[in-house]
This record gives sequence, C-alpha cells and structure tokens, in this order.
Amino acid sequence: MRSHKATYLVHFCNRPFMNKALALCFLLHSFVVFSQGSLPEGDSLIKDSTIVAVAGEAPREIQEVKWKALQTVFTNTSDTTYILNFWATWCRPCVQELPHFEELARNYASQKVKIVLVSMDFAKDLEDRVIPFVERMKLSNPVWLLNEPDANSWIERVDSEWSGALPATLILNKASNKRVFFEKALDYETLSRELSYFIDY
Repeated sequence: MRSHKATYLVHFCNRPFMNKALALCFLLHSFVVFSQGSLPEGDSLIKDSTIVAVAGEAPREIQEVKWKALQTVFTNTSDTTYILNFWATWCRPCVQELPHFEELARNYASQKVKIVLVSMDFAKDLEDRVIPFVERMKLSNPVWLLNEPDANSWIERVDSEWSGALPATLILNKASNKRVFFEKALDYETLSRELSYFIDY
C-alpha cells in the first residue's frame, strides 16, 4: 500500500502539506514567523508570471508553474546540472539557506549549472507574500511557485525517499546520470562540494 507523504511540515518544516486543517496550521505558523521578525529584509507550461524588480538588476519573472515544468528538468538530456531547491517563505531553515544558493550561482556562473528555487507557498500568496519576500531577499536565481496542491501526486517523482519535508534539494544531471537528494538545510560548503562531483573542470 502506498504511504501518504503529504501531511505537511510541523517539525521545522518536516512534513508535507495537504489538507485544509494543515493549511490553516501553516498560515498560523507563517504569522508567528513574521510577527517575530525572523525573516530578512514564457512558455506554455507557465500558468502565470509576475515581473519582479530586484535592486541593481534587470526585472525578471517569478513563474507559477505546474508539475510539467519540473518534468522538463527531469527529462532534459543536456549536460547542464540542475539544482532544484524546494522551500517556502514560512520555513525558517529554508530562509536561512537561500543565500547559499545565491552565492553558488555567482561562483558557478561560468559553468553549465542552473539553479531553480521552487516555492511551496500557496498560489494565492504569490502577490502579497512571495514577491515581496523575493524582493526583500534580493534573490537572483529563478523562482518557480509550484501550484500542485496534491503533493502525493508528485513528491515521489522528485525522490522516492522524500517525506515532503522542507527544505529539500535535488542536484541532477541527466547526461551523466548523476543525482543526489537532500532532505535538510545545506550550507555553502556542502553545496559546493556536492556540485563539484557533477562538473568536469
């Protein structure tokens, strides 16, 4: 019998988020996090997108996507290494590790590496919560908001061992048939070390 992995994050964002009761818990958790002041200041697959102006950079898009967008990464046979970081604005460990992905993007800009920050926030919070957060954090990596409420339908496709906890990170290179998955927060040293196994210098 298939286990239900979508019962969302209670212990440091440690579980998935599925039903209405848990959704209410997340909203309450988000309110507590923000009240404590803990947060720092075009294609057919895209359902909606919003231009975000980041200080000192050209405007870019935050894309609200369905599973098909992620599927294009999993089926891409190029030699590009993809890093998918699953996070949410209300997840404190997620917020703490986001700057490491920004540093990684800067330091590996000349390599065939693409980082996508996949937000697990509710689609209804895109305008009022996610976009202001991205602006405040000055995130330069592409941000996709995954609008797929039935997490049981896609979590195991990312990794069969993923419980749905956040943060989670997948590093994938289809051409070399390499992948590694982490269900925990990562520091820069770990990210850089793991990425080095995917790149030919």
